[in-house]
Amino acid sequence: MKKLSTSDFLQVSVMLFGMFFGAGNLIFPPLLGNQAGSALWPALLSFSITAVLFPVLGSIAVGKTEGLSNLANRVGYKFSIIFTVIAFVSIGPGIGIPRAGSVPFEMAIAPYLPESFNLLTARLLYTFVFFALALMISLKPSKLVKRVGKYLTPFLLVLIVFMFFRLLSLPANVTGPVGEYKTNPMAVGFLKGYETLDAVAALNFGLVISLAISRLGVTDKGQVTKYTAKAGLVAGALLFSVYAMLSYLGVRSSANLVGAENGAVILSHAVELALGNFGVALLAAIFTLACLTTCIGLITSGGEYFFKLFKEKISYRTWVTIWTLISFVFANFGLNNLLTYSVPLLLLIYPVSLFLIVVGVSHDLVSYPRLAYQVGALISVVLPLINLLASYGVNLPVLTAFEQGLMFSDVGLSWMLPTALGVLLATLFAKVFAKQGASAREDLV
Repeated sequence: MKKLSTSDFLQVSVMLFGMFFGAGNLIFPPLLGNQAGSALWPALLSFSITAVLFPVLGSIAVGKTEGLSNLANRVGYKFSIIFTVIAFVSIGPGIGIPRAGSVPFEMAIAPYLPESFNLLTARLLYTFVFFALALMISLKPSKLVKRVGKYLTPFLLVLIVFMFFRLLSLPANVTGPVGEYKTNPMAVGFLKGYETLDAVAALNFGLVISLAISRLGVTDKGQVTKYTAKAGLVAGALLFSVYAMLSYLGVRSSANLVGAENGAVILSHAVELALGNFGVALLAAIFTLACLTTCIGLITSGGEYFFKLFKEKISYRTWVTIWTLISFVFANFGLNNLLTYSVPLLLLIYPVSLFLIVVGVSHDLVSYPRLAYQVGALISVVLPLINLLASYGVNLPVLTAFEQGLMFSDVGLSWMLPTALGVLLATLFAKVFAKQGASAREDLV
């Protein structure tokens, strides 16, 4: 039974980190630090629940079930098809990949272009090169670990660490929390973790990681699951370390940059002060590398999933090409348009994704019946939908008032306790009913 060498394992782990660490991962932590100010740690720790812990657990859950389809199929076959297609499309060309292609241009290239240079042309040229490179790497999944885990992502980490220590030379000026961070920094941080997309991405990346481990010669399913879990833990540790560095940089400038629009503004201001033009080039390289590794992971996972969904009738190479071309087109609509549509979709996808992750990881301990999966999925879809509709002024008779009366409804988390309670009651009911049925059969005998 073959085992991974230390070098191969580290490359797989670093590759997973690189897949997770993309557009939102660079933008949100500095802004969180800037707005949370002196309340950084409670905000960062709750942010890390949805931006670190659940992505790690998600990759473990998918690794254990050998794919998102198998995990979602515990709810039902139709749900599995609908949910997995929505998850892969939304995290892929619907939101994730175009955003990753747009962010480095919008945040690190566009602000420094001459006024005479046409912005649409510049974006078109940048995204063409960006997606061509992403496609070239994605076409050969057998070389993914080496290209992403051995070269691209380690170089990205070196650049981030260099930037962090270089920016520590700037004077610190910390202020108190602003906005919603004043009243409930933990709830705000938890919801901000949604915007990294990583918990949903983990449901996609788990398959890529398990396939990468298998391609390295590990054939035993138990060993593949074990290595996937360990890789998730290493990737999670790297994610938290980088988030802590980036959010700390945001805190240090919180009094100087009150009202900053996003984390890129904060980082751009800091690197210009500390490093001048070299800092601008450094930040552009960091944004591009971070988003490139994420795009490669998303393109690869989408290609692998749809290749298998259509019974291998359409080749993997065709799927990744389609994925890339659609993303290239969407990326050129501009970042703001993409983000406008992404938040509502995330608010619907994330709760049921978190539910599947929790029950997927703990299934071996509890052995949840299908009823528990169905009840949990129903609640974690319906309540967020009611909450979202209400935020747009659409109130449903009885249902809206019921949802708004639930605990944590004001922060968009009304689904959490009812989902947990529903799963518990459904599990107890199914197991009691099963025991009564077994006793009745014994009496008949």
